[in-house]
Amino acid sequence: MKLLIINGPNLNLLGKREPGIYGNQTFQEFFTEMQKQFNTIELNYFQSNIEGELITKIQEADDTYEGVILNAGAYTHTSIGIGDAIKAVSVPVVEVHISNTFGREEFRHQSYISPNAKGVILGFGMQSYVLGVQSFL
Repeated sequence: MKLLIINGPNLNLLGKREPGIYGNQTFQEFFTEMQKQFNTIELNYFQSNIEGELITKIQEADDTYEGVILNAGAYTHTSIGIGDAIKAVSVPVVEVHISNTFGREEFRHQSYISPNAKGVILGFGMQSYVLGVQSFL
């Protein structure tokens, strides 16, 4: 099985950014642990702060991966384009968030990804990604 994890804006700052919400671990450190935990799965990772690059990566994942685990960060709440990209491809996408977006500011309660996603996992910290991988097993 081949899965792609895509992270959106500011998630390159994990480990430094708001540790009370996002923790102290970098995503690269966590991703290395995930690769060991799921050593029979080919896990790949992509991060960008640029909306168009995320859309392109979702499009490229079609016919290449069995699934995508997407944390679009703030674009979750603003990007019709990312939602449309998910709708346009056949590869299933699981939306994940580190924090419980419904326990945060009201603008974070809207998702343009959820209606087109296979499922949504949020609020379990970095373990949200593990649950995302497990959803494909």
